[in-house]
Amino acid sequence: MSYSQNMDDEYEKFIRRMNPPRVVIDNESCKNATVIQVDSANKQGILLEVVQILTDLNLMITKAYICSDGGWFMDVFNVTNHDGNKITDEGILEYIKKSLGPDSCFASSKRRSVGVTSNMDHTSIELIGSDRPGLLSEVSAVLTHLKCNVVNAEVWTHNTRAAAVMQVTDELTGGAISDPERLTMVKRLLCNVLKGSNKSREAKTVVSHGATHTERRLHQMMFDDRDYERIGEGSMDEKERPNVNVVNWHDKDYSVVTIRCKDRPKLLFDIVCTLTDMQYVVFHGNVEAEGPEAYQEYCIRHIDGSPVKSDAERQRVIQCLEAAIERRVSEGLKLELCTTDRVGLLSDVTRIFRENSLTVTRAEVTTRAGKAVNVFYVRESSGYPVDPKIIDSIRQTIGQKILRVKGHPEESNQAPQESPTRFLFGGLFKSRSFCNFGLVRSYS
Repeated sequence: MSYSQNMDDEYEKFIRRMNPPRVVIDNESCKNATVIQVDSANKQGILLEVVQILTDLNLMITKAYICSDGGWFMDVFNVTNHDGNKITDEGILEYIKKSLGPDSCFASSKRRSVGVTSNMDHTSIELIGSDRPGLLSEVSAVLTHLKCNVVNAEVWTHNTRAAAVMQVTDELTGGAISDPERLTMVKRLLCNVLKGSNKSREAKTVVSHGATHTERRLHQMMFDDRDYERIGEGSMDEKERPNVNVVNWHDKDYSVVTIRCKDRPKLLFDIVCTLTDMQYVVFHGNVEAEGPEAYQEYCIRHIDGSPVKSDAERQRVIQCLEAAIERRVSEGLKLELCTTDRVGLLSDVTRIFRENSLTVTRAEVTTRAGKAVNVFYVRESSGYPVDPKIIDSIRQTIGQKILRVKGHPEESNQAPQESPTRFLFGGLFKSRSFCNFGLVRSYS
């Protein structure tokens, strides 16, 4: 670490000692949500840290008011659980206070990430390449052949590309894979699978033992892979495509980003993560997501202090935010598998999917106390709706109680009703006295 970096760290610690973060959790003032207010000394990336902690607890953020102009960060979040109820679990409430409050002052952002492990219990494998039917089946078959057990994994597909972060263990030892030659073999064989017959786009495999936040890493991987560059018209219906706009507000020297799209879990995290990774700072913002549609507005500048400077930069911001929203959109039929974990389980299940002409568009693989709890979003390789008879046949093969159908996400993709909600520059945000900074609709 350089002398200047060390001085910056010491200065940040000094500021936090003088102004420790304050977290207020209120379950009384709002009828249908728990209100969490976070006041803290401002620093680059703090908004993402806060949103990441709330998101990793699987909380739904229905409203947010963001104000971080100057040296102070003041944000308010209305949150619920997945059932739409307030958060009453004392363990979760105490965790939020501890993670965002004074006790967290000197923890690094990696260590403050919920669910991140930094020990040697597993080996992390990052994969990115061209998507095709049966790809997950081929990857998991290679890992099984190499006596690697997949204990956790997340797989995303977007715009003809596929990315995965997998945590694997040695079949014999149950721990991380330490043999360098074996790791080289894993990388080589997986890279060959990812390349397939597509020689025009790069395939990449990275093996590590370090800590990582899986979802943030997936965003970074796909962003670095430039998945936001559209190929043809894309598979998403134009009516379902996010409405993202960027204009410059010259009086305040901000760029104003407005987003309107169908609401879903972790939407705020995906957007803030992408803005942060693109090195934009959010100074003010408003989030409304109490209906089927989400509205978000942000006043941003680049980390160098400038607003968006050109039309090319504006288009890139729009494309990257559209991609961030679309990556986690769950296209297809949701299947949930729950059974005792064993080596080769993922390989066997995805092979059955492939043999029945189903392709996996997204997957979440977890192991808890020896139990495999896996979620797959599948669709016909041909693009047609999944035939219920095929699903019945697959469930007969795997086990009716082991594999369950959890619903049809596409059924809820109907156009949402227009909402009268006003944006950041209307009365909603101005009603927050601590964030009233005299906004006027004078941007262009």
